[in-house]
Amino acid sequence: MVKKVKVALVYDFDGTLSTTDMQNFGLIQLFKMRPKTFWKQANQWWHDNDADQITSSMYYFVKMSKQKKIPLSKQVFADCAKGIKYYDGVEEWFERINRFGKRLELDIEHYIISSGYEEIIQGCSIRKYFKEVFGCAYAYDSKGHPIWPARVVNYSTKTQYLSKINKGLGKLEDRAVNEFMPDEDRPIPFSRMIYLGDGDTDIPSMRLVKKNGGYSVAVYRPKSHHKRKAIKLLSDDRVNFALPADYSEDGQIDTVIKTILVKLATERDLQVLQEKEDKKKLPHKK
Repeated sequence: MVKKVKVALVYDFDGTLSTTDMQNFGLIQLFKMRPKTFWKQANQWWHDNDADQITSSMYYFVKMSKQKKIPLSKQVFADCAKGIKYYDGVEEWFERINRFGKRLELDIEHYIISSGYEEIIQGCSIRKYFKEVFGCAYAYDSKGHPIWPARVVNYSTKTQYLSKINKGLGKLEDRAVNEFMPDEDRPIPFSRMIYLGDGDTDIPSMRLVKKNGGYSVAVYRPKSHHKRKAIKLLSDDRVNFALPADYSEDGQIDTVIKTILVKLATERDLQVLQEKEDKKKLPHKK
């Protein structure tokens, strides 16, 4: 019987699976604002207050909700996911890759680590494919309205969640992240991780995965200036591949990921064969 091993495919969301920031597809429009105008104001508040950019944007949504008297809730956030536009092939991608992995006797798990909002992702059509979603999230008052950032995910904290995947820890198991765990006890070693991202917040995660024997993929919007940034990440040896964000069957991402999966399955098979050979060895005479 073939030894089944776990493989983690880890994704950023905004600009990696969706064509732009998830808030741009409905949340900002609730305030009768254009995304460009909203982000300009939110970023100005961030600069004026020497604040963290991600935390500032979360605050600014609450601020606009109160200012315009348009209440927000978990359901409102989830409803805003209905308008999200994904790159070509995304909605068919997960079942296709799972089937491919199954043929290789690989147990594939999908994860999201995003600076976007968990509440919006909960309403996404693709949410069901992810074992876990690590994203920004709000704390709520007794009426179910967001009042404070409960969890903030930025470029540095993304690596923390990779470590949780590596060790098989839950979302809220923070202390155990820094506790020692032998490599052989870790459910998903970094060498069996594939990280897909597009932006600056992904760079530390991309480097961490690649440095530890896994694979990092920088994706970019097809036919756009974003290609230059992805190629620079490749040139700077921060990623293994720089590919257009098209998840269609037989496309570049599809081909690369499947090839990596075949390699991981082959390495597993070779390890099993090697272990059999090791058992044949004669004991050393003292």
